Amino acid sequence: MITYILRRLFAGVLLLLVISMVVFAIFFLVPRLAGTDADGLAARYLGRAPTPQAIEAVKERLNLEEPITVQYGEFVKGLVMGTEYDSGTDVIECSFPCFGYSFQNSTEVWPQLVQRLPVTASLAVGAAVIWLVAGVAIGVLSAIKRGSVVDRLAMMTALAGVSLPIFFTGLVSLALFSYYLPIFPPGGTYTPFLESPLDWAHGLVLPWVSLAFLYAAMYARLTRAGMLDTMGEDFIRTARAKGLPERTVIGKHGLRAALTPIITIFGLDFGLMLGGAVLTESTFSLPGLGKYAVDAIRGNDLPVVLGVTMFAAVFVVIANLVVDLLYAWADPRVRVGA
Repeated sequence: MITYILRRLFAGVLLLLVISMVVFAIFFLVPRLAGTDADGLAARYLGRAPTPQAIEAVKERLNLEEPITVQYGEFVKGLVMGTEYDSGTDVIECSFPCFGYSFQNSTEVWPQLVQRLPVTASLAVGAAVIWLVAGVAIGVLSAIKRGSVVDRLAMMTALAGVSLPIFFTGLVSLALFSYYLPIFPPGGTYTPFLESPLDWAHGLVLPWVSLAFLYAAMYARLTRAGMLDTMGEDFIRTARAKGLPERTVIGKHGLRAALTPIITIFGLDFGLMLGGAVLTESTFSLPGLGKYAVDAIRGNDLPVVLGVTMFAAVFVVIANLVVDLLYAWADPRVRVGA
């Protein structure tokens, strides 16, 4: 198992390196291939209507006239060691880990990411707990009651959840429970957990439920399909022949065997949520990573977009590593293979 874990960690580091190449190519190489020169690329990092002096300064700071390999080396150096942007007249220090520097706002991107991460993490964790528990429970119940009224109602609700976009359910929930019935605070309200846990949870109920409604529907359908396949296996019939209680057969043998695809999709979904729930945060005006990225796109603040992209990629890779380790717990065949 130790060898298995070390192998996965090494693969995760290599994957992050590949992701850094892809992200760098998207933001630096592809515009060049499309015909954008160094001045045009520097202008993208300054927002709208940049001055010639500012363009020249950014071009020198980012080494945009250097070979692409030198630019990538400076990009990776900034991520792992920090870097300095030197234009000859002034020096801007971007400390480790440098995920970019916003020349529009004269701020490093990394502190802004860390400041907004608790908002996104609060949204992701709360919604994940709801959608995982509700989705798996409904999926198991539907599989057990296959063909019944309960099964049909559950699958109809799941179909509605998958079909309705988050900005629709979010706006409807705000209209009903924040304005018509002022039970929950309106959008844009976030209280740090340490300041008041009760107000923290109260302000996030609507975003949690709106986001979880979408994902719980998908997890219910996935769990139902997995349980229907698993409950027909030989080991389930053997467990029943041994006289095990039906609760043990379903929970310990049936559900556990059906968890592998659920673990896979949950790891990816949760990693993406930690990278920023763009639609949910924008709908409820939550100051998280997703809204930070949307505001940067609207303001043409390219370093912020680049930083959020790399930050989200790190979470997805970490989530994949955790999923690989959970495989070994859920499926004994993985431990045997390791």
